[in-house]
Amino acid sequence: MFFSPKAIAVIGASETPGSVGRTVLWNLVSSPFGGTVYPVNAKRSSVLGIKSYPSLAALPEPIDLAVVITPAPTVPDIIAECVDTGVSAALIISAGFRETGPDGLELEQRVIEQARRGNLRLIGPNCLGVMRPTSGLNATLANGVALPGSVAFISQSGALGASILDWSIREHFGFSAFVSVGSMIDVGWGDLIDFLGNDPYTKSILLYIESIGDARAFISAAREVALSKPIIVLKGGRTAAAAHAAAAHTGSLIGSDEVLHAALRRCGAVRVNSIADLFNMAEVLAKQPRPAGPRLAIVTNAGGPGVLAADELLANGGELAPLAPDTVAALDKLLPYHWSHGNPIDIVGNASPDRYTRAVELAINDPTSDGLLVILAPQAVTDPSATAKQIAALPRGSKPVLASWMGGASTSEGESLLNRGNIPTFPYADTAARMFHYMWRYSYNLRSLYETPILPEASEIVSAQRAEVEQRILAARASGRTLLTEVESKQLLAAYGILTAESRVATSEAQAVAIARELGFPVVLKLLSSTIAHKSDVGGVKLHLDNSASVRRAYRAIRESVIAYAGPEHFEGVSVQPMIADDGYELIVGSSLDEQFGPVLLFGAGGQMVEVIRDHALALPPLTTTLARRMIEQTRVFRALLGVRGRPPIDMAGLEQLLVLFSQLVIEQRWIKEIEINPLLVSAERMIALDARVVLHDADMTEARLPRTAIRPYPSQYVKPWALHDGTPVLIRPIRPEDEPLIVEFHGTLSEQSVYLRYFYPMSLDQRIAHERLSRICFIDYDRAMVLVAVHTDAETGRRSIIGIGNLLKAPTSNDGEFAAVVSDTFQSQGLGTELLRRLIEIGRDENLDRIIADVLPENRDMQRVFQKLGFRFRRSLGDPTKVEFDL
Repeated sequence: MFFSPKAIAVIGASETPGSVGRTVLWNLVSSPFGGTVYPVNAKRSSVLGIKSYPSLAALPEPIDLAVVITPAPTVPDIIAECVDTGVSAALIISAGFRETGPDGLELEQRVIEQARRGNLRLIGPNCLGVMRPTSGLNATLANGVALPGSVAFISQSGALGASILDWSIREHFGFSAFVSVGSMIDVGWGDLIDFLGNDPYTKSILLYIESIGDARAFISAAREVALSKPIIVLKGGRTAAAAHAAAAHTGSLIGSDEVLHAALRRCGAVRVNSIADLFNMAEVLAKQPRPAGPRLAIVTNAGGPGVLAADELLANGGELAPLAPDTVAALDKLLPYHWSHGNPIDIVGNASPDRYTRAVELAINDPTSDGLLVILAPQAVTDPSATAKQIAALPRGSKPVLASWMGGASTSEGESLLNRGNIPTFPYADTAARMFHYMWRYSYNLRSLYETPILPEASEIVSAQRAEVEQRILAARASGRTLLTEVESKQLLAAYGILTAESRVATSEAQAVAIARELGFPVVLKLLSSTIAHKSDVGGVKLHLDNSASVRRAYRAIRESVIAYAGPEHFEGVSVQPMIADDGYELIVGSSLDEQFGPVLLFGAGGQMVEVIRDHALALPPLTTTLARRMIEQTRVFRALLGVRGRPPIDMAGLEQLLVLFSQLVIEQRWIKEIEINPLLVSAERMIALDARVVLHDADMTEARLPRTAIRPYPSQYVKPWALHDGTPVLIRPIRPEDEPLIVEFHGTLSEQSVYLRYFYPMSLDQRIAHERLSRICFIDYDRAMVLVAVHTDAETGRRSIIGIGNLLKAPTSNDGEFAAVVSDTFQSQGLGTELLRRLIEIGRDENLDRIIADVLPENRDMQRVFQKLGFRFRRSLGDPTKVEFDL
């Protein structure tokens, strides 16, 4: 109702010149949106010549949208009246809430409590308002209304929003929607992204963000929409310092802005660093295809601009296309002998339109390039307009083409010709190069989201020791401890399949010597303490101990150092472990908490200098092997891990798997506040955690307050065995991304009749197993949909196959779940369809849905019997699919 109201009440409407109440009312009535506006003001009979009413209850018709402009202390009662009179949406422009301190926050809580008595949705408070230029709605206090367009803009800053609106009017830039969200006490990023994702007028979504609010809703919505519409984000406050618990290196390395960057990468959004880039990206993504890779070819008639563009590209992590030998040979024939003979392709200052066009054509068709930037600097013999006209007419295929027609009046006509040909132009070449890199990052992020991961069958992320691990953690908390010892931390990692260096506890010199002899020299001694986080800070690590005497000396040195540093109660002995040859790379793997996004994973170069080197990448759990690989690729150490200077590459698949296991540990063991492996020693021969540290939540933390992950993890509670009517055992569980190959095989087992009954029309096998389609089924957001698969394992071969699929998709405009199912022909009439529906009914209740609905063809009598058996209501319509529904 925020974007298409038929009746609007302006509560606090005024005639006072310059007042907010007058401005908002005038904006609404002067830009007709096809509905009625009612001023509400108890002290006036009319406002701006329009009849006024003393209250909402006195209005002659129900109100869709209430715009509240009264002082903050009056707002809770007004929202209560909105609920009582059936208003469905309220826009609170009034300020004076949390931004003013505790009293304002208390007012805000009262507003929320009143709204929750009904189904009232709120935008604001302390916002500029909502504008829908495509319909003429202007419920803002801005000066003027924007032109209609295809870009939606959502801003957390009202002042910035007002400035952007002013700019858009001057530049004739149109919007499909404009929203100033203010404090976001109810409607947030996720709600608006969902709406705009389904909005036919919106082609791209621009966000100015200062804080996230509901991180899970934001990521869920952005991930769903980003595939079909670009989401471009500008974040304010990038350099603000974040506070961290310094109990582990991980905590000091993870910054809140880096976490947001990781979150945007995970949901497929593209991040920019300036207001100009925000709108530039909206333009280039509207006009050009996304690049398939990071390599850019640059054609220029001037060396300087080409070099600056290359500098900008490389500084941001892009690549210059190397140019194929055939391309270079063709350019040699075309260009003067003193051309650059490389990329950037400097075609020399006297380039004619024909030379430009032929060089551009060669660069576009070069197999090494993923995109093209054409630069023109006006020179005495340059013809910017003719050159632009010819380039705009060239076939461009699937590669993006950007242009920089540098200059002023002499190049303006050429710019217009290029823009009309859907080639975006930029006044500066380095800006264009940066836009190409943003485009590539957008492609890269989207590809990572839906690239099928490979998860070896042996690592089904199942551990019989998990309950035992949790009991150890709870026991430590019960004793008042928040820091596990190294030995305890390693035991926790081992329970999740992560190999650790053997560690044994010694509480005396003699015991340390005895253990060292058993393990074999050389050994390492490390401080054992449940209070001191960093052993090296107190001289608590002694390496290369080759004999009994050196072990005794090391034990005494550690004990004396700890006593001097912290006191005798902090020394609990030492751990003794074999000295492992340092023949690999020292890495760090960790997790710490972010205030908005919850647990965050860290991977990078490790060791004692980890905070100085600062080579790391962040990601949000849970991980797949594909996401783990993308995380590794973002670090500088990645190239070394592939093998350098005669060293063989490490087991990359094994490292990916370790990160997946580690992310599962972080998800499941929620009492862990911080966890760190440093160093993780990796080489071609092994991968072993040499040291580990686990920090638990404080004693005052309750289970209800434990931070949740920003992305809903795999719902393992719905994994349960079952048996077909003939006794064949199957495992029914939620789908996983790595199930895509099994889903492809499953579709090969369906007859044309089964396909028709499921999809209501014939669908070829190629259509059904296309990666673009299956990825949306396998890579689901468990907050938005639940897909159950029935997995059968052949008793003789051990080969797994999926024999049935049941879907429960949350409806976008209601709290209903839409059901559908299909079972392999070989396994039909065995009760599997009934069981899938029965389980999805229980899941629907768990997920607090109101109803389950479905369509079923009249000829699908078997499925109708299933619905009948489970108590669904039928609504039949002649010639149409039968509607069935079940109240939860």
